[in-house]
Amino acid sequence: MADLNALLRDLDAEGAELEGLVTGLPPGDWARQTPAAGWTIAHQIGHLAWTDEVATLAATDARTGGTAFTDLLTEAAPRVDTFVDEAATEAAGTPVPELLNRWRRARTALTEALRTVPGDAKVPWFGPPMRPGSMATARLMETWAHGQDVADTLGVRREPTDRLRAVAHIGVRTRDFAYSVRGLPAPTDEFRVELTAPSGAVWSWGPEGAAQRVTGPALDFCLLVTQRRHPDDLALRTTGPEAAEWLTLAQAFAGPPGSGRKPGSFA
Repeated sequence: MADLNALLRDLDAEGAELEGLVTGLPPGDWARQTPAAGWTIAHQIGHLAWTDEVATLAATDARTGGTAFTDLLTEAAPRVDTFVDEAATEAAGTPVPELLNRWRRARTALTEALRTVPGDAKVPWFGPPMRPGSMATARLMETWAHGQDVADTLGVRREPTDRLRAVAHIGVRTRDFAYSVRGLPAPTDEFRVELTAPSGAVWSWGPEGAAQRVTGPALDFCLLVTQRRHPDDLALRTTGPEAAEWLTLAQAFAGPPGSGRKPGSFA
């Protein structure tokens, strides 16, 4: 993947693009239901603000040896299945200007915090600890995915960019995770993934001679691994039964398996 500074520039750009979608929306639009069940546009932005704040705590702990993030996990443990939704709901209840300002501050603070993490340190998180670059990649993925929910709600088609490489990368790297959260054994062999970027470049992962293969547009792969589209609605091609099965399981985000989208939801 790209170096940390490049990833942080892409993360900033992704946040700015989404902010451009929601800035100036009438207050009533912030209450519109998005494809994520029970979440309005305000929930989506509130969730991003909260997770950026929590990621900043984690990055600061990685630099200072503090325990703010682990203390938060301990406090939330009795509500492990609900505390993320609770935080989004609480944030969604704040006035729109306040919520937008909160998200702007959180994005800026996270960028600054990740830049100061020592090179040999890992940032604690809800899953395995991550290097700062991996955390920036994860935050970019989530910003893009929730931005897709907002765009779908507003009926906006976003122009894809090569920032999608980070989303695709984490989608490939989380293959085995998608199996483990379902209690299934992961395939033993590596897959070959070849994707056509928005710029026309070809991005690839895995050995060229792999028997199990996934090919197609990078945008479609990113929509798949973030579960923003049903596999039937995407122009992805597979070779081999294990690769085909993966398309039905893939998820780039932490937590339990998502319900995904129904076929034809955004035809």
